[in-house]
Amino acid sequence: MKWLSRLGRRLTSARALCVALLFALLFLRVSDPTPLEELRLRAFDLFQVIKPRVATQRPVVIVDIDEESLRKLGQFPWPRTRVADLTTRLTQMGAAVIGFDVIFAEPDRLSPALAVEGYSQLDEETKNKLRALPSNDQILADAIKRSRVVLGETGLPVAVPQPDAQPSAVGVAALGGDPKPFLYSFAGRLKNVPVLDNAAAGRGLFSNPSERDGIVRRVPMVMQAQETILPSLSFEMLRVVTGSSTILIRMDKAGITGVAVPGLEMPTDRNGRVWIHFAPSDKARYVSAVDVLEGRVPADRVARRLVLVGTSAAGLLDLKTTPNDPAMPGVEVHAQVLESILTGGVLTSPNYAIAAELATAFVLGAAIIWLTPILGPAYLLLFGAAFIAALVGTSWYFFAQYKMLLDFTFPLLSSLVIFLTLIFTNFVKEQAQRRQIRSAFGQYLSPTLVEQLAQSPEKLVLGGEARDMTIMFSDVRGFTTISEIYKDDPQGLTALMNSFLTPLTNAIIDRNGTIDKYMGDAIMAFWNAPIYDATHELNACEAALDMLERVDRLNREREATAKANGTAFLPLNIGVGINTGRCVVGNMGSDLRFDYSVLGDSVNLASRLEGQCKSYGLPIIIGSKTANAAKDKFALLELDFIAVKGKKEPEVVYSIVGRDDLAQTGRFQRWREVNINMLSRYRSRDWAGALAAIEQGRAADEENRFQTLYAIYSERIRTFQVTPPPDDWDGAYALDSK
Repeated sequence: MKWLSRLGRRLTSARALCVALLFALLFLRVSDPTPLEELRLRAFDLFQVIKPRVATQRPVVIVDIDEESLRKLGQFPWPRTRVADLTTRLTQMGAAVIGFDVIFAEPDRLSPALAVEGYSQLDEETKNKLRALPSNDQILADAIKRSRVVLGETGLPVAVPQPDAQPSAVGVAALGGDPKPFLYSFAGRLKNVPVLDNAAAGRGLFSNPSERDGIVRRVPMVMQAQETILPSLSFEMLRVVTGSSTILIRMDKAGITGVAVPGLEMPTDRNGRVWIHFAPSDKARYVSAVDVLEGRVPADRVARRLVLVGTSAAGLLDLKTTPNDPAMPGVEVHAQVLESILTGGVLTSPNYAIAAELATAFVLGAAIIWLTPILGPAYLLLFGAAFIAALVGTSWYFFAQYKMLLDFTFPLLSSLVIFLTLIFTNFVKEQAQRRQIRSAFGQYLSPTLVEQLAQSPEKLVLGGEARDMTIMFSDVRGFTTISEIYKDDPQGLTALMNSFLTPLTNAIIDRNGTIDKYMGDAIMAFWNAPIYDATHELNACEAALDMLERVDRLNREREATAKANGTAFLPLNIGVGINTGRCVVGNMGSDLRFDYSVLGDSVNLASRLEGQCKSYGLPIIIGSKTANAAKDKFALLELDFIAVKGKKEPEVVYSIVGRDDLAQTGRFQRWREVNINMLSRYRSRDWAGALAAIEQGRAADEENRFQTLYAIYSERIRTFQVTPPPDDWDGAYALDSK
């Protein structure tokens, strides 16, 4: 079984974990916990917000017990005689069927026989005449009998006694199984008073269970209340208008698939609920009840339409939340149910949709498990974008074209979980590799290089690249003399050098430098490798000044310790050479041992500049390219135009005297003016003028910073006065030593 062996090699631990996770996620979808369902419902809501149903036909009209009706006719409930007038008026106007989204659960207290008991001042004869009058409920019942009226009922959480004489229940035919286990069920049932109940053409539940988040998305067409299967108010109106005595419920193994009356079939979910494609709430669906009663509504506004009687008045608290409306009157929800059914606007989510979603999630999850370790980041990004677009696009296509709800959230979520798991396991694996590399090479390479190698192990090969870099060399002045003091205390010398090299190293690292190597008391460092640094020249100059400051601080601490111990104190001083130029940087050495280092003419010049710090008596000397980048940020003085040994081209060199704050002072400006004057006269062979400028400089140099520099130029000028330079002399001075 070679293919099984190959599969085993490919199925790494991370992939095996994700395969197990994929099956766990598929099981989770089958169990469908609340958060997963709500995520799916929110996605379907978004579709409805983007593309609500457009109401092109008006088969339903709402007779609204609105604020105006309450203001003119008084508070609700109204006398049943007024409701009877409303029913009669709607019947005369040609209503196909009238459904009441209100309930008449108690006898009308304004009926003559009941009201008379509240008037003790009436004589008995008058009372008897009033008792003989028909009740308001009977008047309404007579009006109901003359029309086709469906009365609303509501489900209750507890059972209540039912009248002995009840109208015959609607016939229910179930094909494919028993629907009761799948129906919404209420323990009790609140009905209308018997006289009205017996007169009605139909009775339907207007109880409308919301989703867990309180939003109405699906409306049950059939429910169970007090052990009786009943249609909803809207479905019962459809039964009555079609003249059918029976409703049909279709079943499969997963639950209910649809309900029907002759000539009209509605697909439902497994619980007998219809998904409503809501249109925006529209006042065009409404007519005011008071306008109907007072004859201000044209008959054709009602004729041959399904009429719902309900309320939009805020005080009667019949408001519902829909996917695209935060407060829709409950009666309009019933109207939109009827409107959707009659105009073919019902959404469907067939029972086989979950199988399609599970298959999609499995295929995509398996593809991610297989392809993620193979594809590069760019292809993986393209694959992910295409996969998301395909999922969402397919779901949207079926919604927009076929009014079918297919969930894209679960395949997307499961694939994302698997992808993130793969990324996390790969991250953990890479971190382990990096720890191994740091452990193996941390004793031999600089921390920056070790980190770079940990991030990119493939760089553990010989080779280099050309790059503009800034190189620094630093050395201790008079180290031989210091060593002689510790000739009998090598451990003390080691401790001194460690305490000295540590702050210098930190100054370099803090300014993004890389330590190349330590050479006894000397340090070699560079900038712009291995990490790119756009301001490598400035960072090197800042590091050099930081190094001087830290050496001063160390000397003060050593001097205080020497005084306390009664021992001799010899200050440490350093010279720093900095140069910028094109170099080759990379891993250099042999196949067995190599270092990350830098080579090039610019490196050699940096070393030579450090060697000249003692000659010029200045702690920091930099090359012209470094100076050109740093001239606006630091106090620089031009020192000389020199030709170092082994290098053909002369180089203008500078000294860093301080930062920009010093450059702005009058003291530095005087130094600079004297220096420019001196160099100008020197290079133009005005020896007397140059010597005069030197004397001015010495007078201005109160801190004795430049005395060695002035001494050098004085000695050269005296030599040139005796032996003038050749006619083609360009001002360059050839150094004899390295």
